[in-house]
Amino acid sequence: MSRSQSIQNSLPHDISLKIASSLQVFDVCSLGSCSRFWRELCGSDCVWEALCKDRWPELDFDKDSSAYQNQNFQLDQRIVSNLKGWRELYINKHNEMAEKAALVMNFVERALAYESIEVGHYLKALEFMKSMQFGFKDVEMFFLKPKLNVLFNLVGLHYCIIWLDARSKYLMEALHSNEITERQVCVQWWKLGRWFYGFRLRDELHSRNVSLGDLAASNEEVLGVLHRGAIHEVLRVQISAVKPTSTSWSHQVAQSVNN
Repeated sequence: MSRSQSIQNSLPHDISLKIASSLQVFDVCSLGSCSRFWRELCGSDCVWEALCKDRWPELDFDKDSSAYQNQNFQLDQRIVSNLKGWRELYINKHNEMAEKAALVMNFVERALAYESIEVGHYLKALEFMKSMQFGFKDVEMFFLKPKLNVLFNLVGLHYCIIWLDARSKYLMEALHSNEITERQVCVQWWKLGRWFYGFRLRDELHSRNVSLGDLAASNEEVLGVLHRGAIHEVLRVQISAVKPTSTSWSHQVAQSVNN
């Protein structure tokens, strides 16, 4: 008898089930590939019910199927009405959100011009995400990945801040776990020139390099510019990735204080 078989045979079923129920979806899938015992256990309804309710807490799974249409959630009605299984429900909902994430990313990619995006398109992407009802874990799974363009990271992070009202603690944990805390963006905005003795001065260019971690910790100046967009005296706002040689906003502030 192998060591793994000995361990699983010595564990009471309820303890094994509690272990599987405490894991995240990727860990559940990994554990389920270890043996036939774990595959059957990790495929049980109670494990996937917990995963569904943890990932989409805003959905009331305990009510009848008509409630699933609330807030524009387009769930597969055959799954909902027949309750074929929580695992299948999770997979269908996950695939639905993956398709929506792809639509948002395609929109952002089309809006990019020379590796930068105008604030109007940027804010429209956030509105798309709001209409598609992304949850925090959906954003973390689809938008906060290190292999993506940092502008996708920014869109996901900013959505969590303004629409999900996510706490800084959880945002920082998500950034750290995905190793994107230090990724940086450059926000530039042009303000209408001030009047000086009857003459209008040249329009003012403001530029800030800021890391995702700085934004998650609430950089009010940059977040305010991104949220308001081009309005009143602000003529234009442009967002792009920072060149590797640039320094973060927090480092710039530290330098100015030291000087």
